[in-house]
Amino acid sequence: MRRIGPASVTRLLGAWRGEGGAGPAYRQLADGLRLLILDGRLPLDVVLPGERELATALEVSRTTVTAAMARLRDDGFLERRQGAGARTRLPAGPGARGGGLIAGSEGDGLIDMASAAPPAADAVHAAFAAAIQALPAHLPNHGYGAIGLPVLREVLAERYTRRGLPTAPGQIMITSGAQHALALMIRLHCGPGDRVVIDHPTYPHAIDAIQRASCRPTPVGLPGEGWDVEGVAAAFRQAGPRLAYFIGDFHNPTGRWMSPETRAAIARAAAQTRTVVILDETLVDLWLDAPIAPYAFDEPAEGLVRVGSTGKSFWGGLRLGWIRADAQTIQALAPRRVSIDLGCPLVEQLAAAHLLTTDEDGLAARRALLRARRNHLVGEVRRVLPDWKVASPPGGLCLWAELPTPVSSALAATSERFGVRLAAGPRFGVDGAFERFTRLPYTLAPDVLTDVVGRLAQAYTRLRPAPSGARSSMGAVI
Repeated sequence: MRRIGPASVTRLLGAWRGEGGAGPAYRQLADGLRLLILDGRLPLDVVLPGERELATALEVSRTTVTAAMARLRDDGFLERRQGAGARTRLPAGPGARGGGLIAGSEGDGLIDMASAAPPAADAVHAAFAAAIQALPAHLPNHGYGAIGLPVLREVLAERYTRRGLPTAPGQIMITSGAQHALALMIRLHCGPGDRVVIDHPTYPHAIDAIQRASCRPTPVGLPGEGWDVEGVAAAFRQAGPRLAYFIGDFHNPTGRWMSPETRAAIARAAAQTRTVVILDETLVDLWLDAPIAPYAFDEPAEGLVRVGSTGKSFWGGLRLGWIRADAQTIQALAPRRVSIDLGCPLVEQLAAAHLLTTDEDGLAARRALLRARRNHLVGEVRRVLPDWKVASPPGGLCLWAELPTPVSSALAATSERFGVRLAAGPRFGVDGAFERFTRLPYTLAPDVLTDVVGRLAQAYTRLRPAPSGARSSMGAVI
């Protein structure tokens, strides 16, 4: 059973007390805890500290804490079991994770804001042409390869080494995308019922991969900035996970970047509990404000695995990714991989090798285009939807917009009537979290993004709470 300490609750709450007419302290405390649960920063099925402990940590009376807890229980956000403490939960209602992000079809007439994926880079066509020219040299061979084409593994190893992480080709396995890489790692390390720690929110298909392997995602909520290192370490100690999965480079969906100090602290905590940490580097090339140094700390010899992909840097249709790990892990993966597939297509691997060695200028142009679109979308949201909170992320492909009320699922449903497909916040969490958030990719052209924001404003107007009248704890909408 997972527990959270009073210091962690205090840190997550932040400045929860308002000024003057903000209402009784117990109501402000209840509202603050409720928002933490709705936002996913306080995970579900976690036991809160005792009332006396929490009162001491928050420097309020126990009566205030007791009244706040009672309000949360009445509203369905806490469940108390005899002798087990108060556990976080969600009341019945909206918030299921829903279907996949890739829904509908390209010809259904909706503007697709559910997929954060740019079109193919200009160099992709030339890369496939170069791959076809290089293909005859490989035709005398059988064409299979569980760990990938040597030339591509060499290119990736040199790329890691050049960026500050010495790597040999024997530490690389080529996969059919980062999602395939994650599934292989789960297959290697986990069995049914095993826990996998994740940052929360996170990439929806990572949650899908964990659950479809009959494993249990163990979420650690993201604080206002950075990562909750103490919360991650506590999850490692208490949950006994076999794996942990984090998106440290321009996190999907929040866009934040994990500092080398945080990476090192998580690696140390994982080593103490023998937890294998997977860092998803799918978006590592898409820094928009300044170059990054993801390998600027002492890398452990084992227990830290990196997965990457060509999908965001070049094109999702290329369907190639990789695993970078110690050589023993790669050797252990190979026999397990052949029960799923016998390797990736050679033409795609040759094209990826060409792109990774020749298209630095193309990546720079891609970053410039995304930077302009990010700035445009941030400006449009702030102008047209001023009560939505959006930060300008340092990289990646999307904004994580905070809504004033928990209406994300309703907004996603309503926005389709206005011609926009949207990914609701709960799609990025477990157990219905993040109803107060939605993801807004900036991969479309500026004029289309302007149109999208206008349509979303129309949809949101349909849901905006009435200016007067009672509101339920979940946020009444009209």
